[in-house]
Amino acid sequence: SDALLRWYDRNARALPWRNPPGAPLPEDAAWPYRVWLSEVMLQQTTVAAVKPYFEAFTRRWPNVEALAAAGEEEVMAAWAGLGYYSRARNLVKCAHEVAERGGFPESEAELRELPGLGAYTAAAVAAIAFGRRAVVVDANVERVVARLCAIAEPLPGARRAIREKAEAITPDARAGDFAQAMMDLGSQVCTTKAPRCLLCPVSDHCEGHARGLAESLPVKPAKKTKPERRGTAFWIERKIAAGREVWLVKRPGTGMLGGMRALPDDGWSARADGSGKASLAGEWE
Repeated sequence: SDALLRWYDRNARALPWRNPPGAPLPEDAAWPYRVWLSEVMLQQTTVAAVKPYFEAFTRRWPNVEALAAAGEEEVMAAWAGLGYYSRARNLVKCAHEVAERGGFPESEAELRELPGLGAYTAAAVAAIAFGRRAVVVDANVERVVARLCAIAEPLPGARRAIREKAEAITPDARAGDFAQAMMDLGSQVCTTKAPRCLLCPVSDHCEGHARGLAESLPVKPAKKTKPERRGTAFWIERKIAAGREVWLVKRPGTGMLGGMRALPDDGWSARADGSGKASLAGEWE
């Protein structure tokens, strides 16, 4: 951990939601909000994609109370393009709960009780926002630890061993910096393909590198064949004085693009002819 933190002090990425390495935690009441918001946005999304959304959200809603006062459809519209829309709905639910209780709880266990905060997000917020020792394991950390400890068991079965090893190397001090250092190491050096082992600050400790196995770890499970679905979408429009309006429906709250506006369709059945029952309940926009 010492070697990694020394590397992080020199090479940390400058990100709009990040505290400089080694700096005291900000006393700004909005700091935990910014950490939480960034972690939710970064799930299944790249840093480059998140930056403009994070900056737009924090300008429009600078703290959790402001976000809690916003309407769900307003937040969903601002989220459009980031994908995985259940995150945006949980964002609103969580903001309401946090605002009602007067702020974010500091412990990992209490954070887990908030809407939309799983094991990773709760640990990340506890460590980064509050300096609590927490074991933060995302895809980057998972890859680093699997290589560092030469864990050859295929995923997802290897996750228990990876978490145990991550627990063993997580320091008591600078837990937030350590978590972000692991993330940066995974994204910049210990990459999925062609890891840059010669530049790695912990290569001397890496069993995967010593055995020549680094690039092959972690072992991924065989990919499942995804079903192909066919269907028909309907474009229904009418002329009005200002131009034209299109009939849109609201998608179900769960599933792909949940809660978003969409063209009416026949249900996207798995049948080859795409036949199905259309639902046209919606409104002009």
